[in-house]
Amino acid sequence: MTLDDLKALADAIRAETAKAIVGQDAMVDQLLVALFARGHVLVEGPPGTAKTFLAQTFATALGLDYGRIQFTPDLLPGDILGSNLFNFQTSQFTLTRGPVFTELLLADEINRTPPKTQAALLEAMQERRVTLDGEVHPLADQFMVIATQNPIENQGVYPLPEAQLDRFLFKLLVPYPSAEEEAAIVKRFGAHSGTLSPADYGVGRVADKGALDAANAAVAGVTLADEIGDYVVRLVRGTRDSSDLSSGASPRSAVLLANAARARAALDGRDYVVPDDVKALAMSVLRHRLVLSPAAEIEGRDIETLVADMVENTEAPR
Repeated sequence: MTLDDLKALADAIRAETAKAIVGQDAMVDQLLVALFARGHVLVEGPPGTAKTFLAQTFATALGLDYGRIQFTPDLLPGDILGSNLFNFQTSQFTLTRGPVFTELLLADEINRTPPKTQAALLEAMQERRVTLDGEVHPLADQFMVIATQNPIENQGVYPLPEAQLDRFLFKLLVPYPSAEEEAAIVKRFGAHSGTLSPADYGVGRVADKGALDAANAAVAGVTLADEIGDYVVRLVRGTRDSSDLSSGASPRSAVLLANAARARAALDGRDYVVPDDVKALAMSVLRHRLVLSPAAEIEGRDIETLVADMVENTEAPR
């Protein structure tokens, strides 16, 4: 697949998603970058902003198997991964696969379940496999997690552990729509009663496994020059030297940022990464990995401003 073919595929996915989703163009662009960077996405926003419907529509357009887990306080790891159950008729244990065995997994309201259950996804997200009773079960090559969460200020939520957060390539924030977009939403969805699926709005499959594999191969051919790699490292290491942060970004975040920049370059039709690719993605990659120091909290500092300042003050290659 050429980069022109990749751009055409991405445009087709955007157009298909737009049949059911009003606005959120930037969100779809970030999901495409994550898809071709083979990363996972954490989406945060207030209830009713189409986070779940967007994930379902995205999976439909890609032609991926779609699974959903509704995270609740009483959810157990076995409810996610599955378990080996003893069959008394055959006197053998039989694997009952959990919903994690899919291609695009929606982890809905992931921060409404305790950290013990959240941790069940760690191996799946990092290594695309699940270990049950000592036996390793591979997941799909295209396995991707889109997790939604409510803002931490809401009641009945558990903060995600740092190890869990670090598995996500992006944390995306879903704002309320503009007045024009909200009017379009009411016009499109207010004419129907009940819950409709993406197919009801004409969303169909515009990609297949072969196309996605070819797209991933095209992204793998994008060049990351040494000076761009050094720029990524300096940006990430700068988060560890800041007195405003008690916890900086991990080396994994540098790798993920570089991979995402290559995917963004490919989607833009380039076979090389430029500093603007890194700058455009830095906020989404870093915002959920940083922890403010107590002094910075007292002073009313916020992560978004700190990351923006770091991007501005870190010298980029010319």
